[in-house]
Amino acid sequence: MIQGNQTSSSDFILLGLFSSSQTSLPFFSSLVIIFLLTVTENAFLILLIRRDSRLRSPMYFLLSHLSFMDILHISNIVPKMITNFLSGTRRISFAGCGFQIFLSLTLLGGECLLLAAMSYDRYVAICHPLRYAMLVSDNVSELMVAGAWLVGTLNSIVHTVYVLHFPFCEPRVIDHYFCEVPALLKLSREDTSHYERAGDVSAIIFLLIPFSVISVSYVKILHTVLQTKSSEAWKKSLSTCSFHMVVVVMYYGPFIFTYMRPKLYHTPGQDKVLAVFYTILTPALNPAIYSFRNKDVLQAMKSMLKSNFLYQK
Repeated sequence: MIQGNQTSSSDFILLGLFSSSQTSLPFFSSLVIIFLLTVTENAFLILLIRRDSRLRSPMYFLLSHLSFMDILHISNIVPKMITNFLSGTRRISFAGCGFQIFLSLTLLGGECLLLAAMSYDRYVAICHPLRYAMLVSDNVSELMVAGAWLVGTLNSIVHTVYVLHFPFCEPRVIDHYFCEVPALLKLSREDTSHYERAGDVSAIIFLLIPFSVISVSYVKILHTVLQTKSSEAWKKSLSTCSFHMVVVVMYYGPFIFTYMRPKLYHTPGQDKVLAVFYTILTPALNPAIYSFRNKDVLQAMKSMLKSNFLYQK
């Protein structure tokens, strides 16, 4: 049992994804491995895109920012889980909790908009290839990325300030593995219905609208590809679109289910499982789905490894 005198009055207690016991060691080990792999593969992809001239296009520029967001997102949550497990404490300061909320909402919102921008890029490239240079120029891609970061940050500031102003019930025990808004709202001593309605508006902007844009984009892509006579192009596009949609559903599905349900319908176990998808699994899968199956990326990897090997010799 966690004693009240172990924390200051403003600290929170995170119950975590698993208990600090020997039976949790395999799960903890898996989490550490996933974290290291996620950071490594995303950092490697960013390095690859910056080094290879063949990958200097709007699509890969967007992808490099997706990888950067994934690194920040998993690094915002998992290291704290690791230190809490190893130290046996589950404490997080008020400032630390606020920072987790702010960065998490910034990245979640920004990634939603960025995934929509990436689907638009693929739609233009496949459905309007002759107009691609005009519709998705370097300036346009930079504006889309800047917009995703800026809008995500502004939205996060509003929600973080609003949520943290609520008075919380002692001993401030959060039944989650990180400071997530729905989990904190359950601790509030005040009515949060007004905030939840404002949250629904944000959910429409960051979840439903981008998800609709992505869905329509891929439907149009498939429609265009089905009209081509090349069976090879059809199979390749179908494979690419299906893998992309799996990642999108894994990300948006749990995210929508978590943030668009009323507070009364949230259960701690369910919220933890759903959050694993968009905070841990999706950042780990994104590089493999969006890039390492790509011929240009694989060729760039071979070139870089070959040049490094020759340099060492």
